[in-house]
Amino acid sequence: MDDILSYLRQLNIVSLLFRMVLAMIAGGVLGLERMHKRRPAGSRTYMLVSVGAALAMLLGQYELAMVNGPWAEVAEQIGQRIDVSRFGAQVINGIGFIGAGTILVTGRQQVKGLTTSAGLWASACMGLAIGAGFYECVLLGVLLIFLAMRVLPMVEEMLVERAPIINVYVEFESLDNLGTIISRIKQQHAQVLDVDIEHERTGRAQNPSAVFCLRLENRLPHTRILIAIAGLDCVCAIEEF
Repeated sequence: MDDILSYLRQLNIVSLLFRMVLAMIAGGVLGLERMHKRRPAGSRTYMLVSVGAALAMLLGQYELAMVNGPWAEVAEQIGQRIDVSRFGAQVINGIGFIGAGTILVTGRQQVKGLTTSAGLWASACMGLAIGAGFYECVLLGVLLIFLAMRVLPMVEEMLVERAPIINVYVEFESLDNLGTIISRIKQQHAQVLDVDIEHERTGRAQNPSAVFCLRLENRLPHTRILIAIAGLDCVCAIEEF
C-alpha cells in the first residue's frame, strides 16, 4: 500500500490521471447534494473548481521539478530565490475579478453565472499549464473540463428531474392570495420550506411575486405541482428554476 501511495505522489502520467480524475469525482460528489436541492452552485461548479485547483497544485510541483532539473541553469543565472509559481498566482487571483463579473442575481432571486465563473477560473489554470509546457496535464484538464461543461449537464438534468426539493417563482394578483397558493401546495402533498416575497413591483413584473422552496413527497413529478398552482385564478405566472 505504501509503495502505491509513494508512486502516486510522484509526477508521472499515471499520477496525473489519478489526481485529476479524483479531483473531478470528489468535487462532483460534494456538489451532488447542492444540485439535488437545486442550489446555485451545483455539481458542475464544484467539479470545475476542484479540477482547476488540482491543476494549479500540479503546475506548482511541475515548475519546482523543472527549476531543479532542466531549468536549473537558467534559474542559477537569474537567482536561486526566484519563485516561478508567483507569476501564476497573480493570474489566478486576477481572473477572480472577471469571474465575479459573470455572476448575477436576477429579479427572481436566481443566481446565474457560477458555472461560467468556475469555468473561467479553470481555463486560467489550464492556460498557465500550457505556458509552462505541462502538456500532459493540459490534455487531461481539457478533457475533464469539457466533460464537466458539455456532457454532465445531460446527466445533471436526469438527476434533478424528480428531485425532492424545487424552487418555484410565482406571480399573483395580491398578497392576500398567498394563503390560497400555500393551501394548494399542501394539497399536492408538498411542504413549504421557505418563501421569499417581493413586495415591490420592479422590472417587467406588474404583480407581487414570491419564490417558494418546496419539498416534494413520494418523488412527485415537478410538472404536477406546477400545473396545480398554475390552475389558480389568482396566479399570473409561474416558473421552476
